[in-house]
Amino acid sequence: MTINIVNIFSVFMVLFAVIDIIGSIPIIIDMKNKGNQINAFKVTLISFLILTLFLFVGEALLGIFGVDIASFAIAGSFILFFLALEMVLNIEIFKSGDSSENSSIVPLAFPIIAGAGSITTLLSLRAVYTELEIMIALFLNMVVVFVVLKVTKYIEKIIGKSGIAILRKIFGIILLAIAIKLFSKNFPNLMPQ
Repeated sequence: MTINIVNIFSVFMVLFAVIDIIGSIPIIIDMKNKGNQINAFKVTLISFLILTLFLFVGEALLGIFGVDIASFAIAGSFILFFLALEMVLNIEIFKSGDSSENSSIVPLAFPIIAGAGSITTLLSLRAVYTELEIMIALFLNMVVVFVVLKVTKYIEKIIGKSGIAILRKIFGIILLAIAIKLFSKNFPNLMPQ
């Protein structure tokens, strides 16, 4: 099996845009400020495992539970919606104070990193690229995710508390728009024809 570097780069860029770990920096900082411990390796590994699992057996796995991609996407949109409300309205919906590393798995590993958009994109990419090219690009994206998770405290020091507050509101509105788009795009698929 041959590896095409251009294809790997193309898949990497698509996944990088969909995962949008850079855009998630305010969410990560907000979670840390609420007292959540974020184990960068664990979150990255779980995200990678979820995405790899869905790459190979995603639709079949959902089918076992009688869930289609549209329903899965809508479930993810609700989590993103409530997370966005927290950021925009400065309220607390997700319980904080749980300092265990598991508190960062939801919503960070799922649905922010390994969300419905990422999963749907992976399933779509299989129609165009080889599984090896997708896996290499996915691995490279997970390296970027790991690095970003590790350096968020330095980013926080650079932009300061007021910068974080501004970013939190801006990205909260963007996240709210993504949640609504994810819901509205998939809701018609649930309606009987």
